[in-house]
Amino acid sequence: MIGSLDALFAATALFVGGHFMLSSMPVRLALINKMGETRFLAYYSILMVVVFAWMVLAYIRAPIDPLWQTPDALLWLPAIVMPVALFLIVCGLTTPSPTLAGTNPDEPGRDLTRGIIRITRHPFLNGMSVWSAAHLIVNGDTRALILFAGLLILSVFGMYRIDKRREFLYGADWGPILLTTSLVPFGAILAKRTSFDWPGIGWWRLLLSVAVYLGLVAVHPFILGVAAWPGLG
Repeated sequence: MIGSLDALFAATALFVGGHFMLSSMPVRLALINKMGETRFLAYYSILMVVVFAWMVLAYIRAPIDPLWQTPDALLWLPAIVMPVALFLIVCGLTTPSPTLAGTNPDEPGRDLTRGIIRITRHPFLNGMSVWSAAHLIVNGDTRALILFAGLLILSVFGMYRIDKRREFLYGADWGPILLTTSLVPFGAILAKRTSFDWPGIGWWRLLLSVAVYLGLVAVHPFILGVAAWPGLG
């Protein structure tokens, strides 16, 4: 189940493929019609949490098979970009979002284009993309290629699939969301289709992101056996 590259590949394929399969409209609608949306989302979440745990354990136990030598100049890349990635992830997890399952884009009295959503309507997935890409580049081994390439594919293509699903479900109601937000960070702001909204983000999310980052730096060597900051391990 763990301890080999085959196990890691199987777990990653199930995690990525499971997301794509269960989020496809024919499969999703069929399951929702059979068990209801609440039960579907609950079972979906439980399944993905279990598979994610398997994938992480398989990565930790998998052998390290080097594929390329990372230049010394790039070794600090994750340490530098991870604060940005974690800020996007924290904001994405704590901000009402029009791309979140079960959220109605035209729900009365609720502004779903505030804060981080004006920077990108997919803050969590953008953050995961940065996280995955940085670690994929720096690690340069087979287990990292399997895990982080899988997560990068899921994050990038997941954004497009979510947009397509929301457009299918809400039609014209999805138009104002597309107009005032962007998939690529800062796209709508630079195009002057919306404005920056720091009050909607708040200092507490920035401080929480810093705390999470420092916490991960502290536990990184104990979990993965290597320091998050090069030269400190």
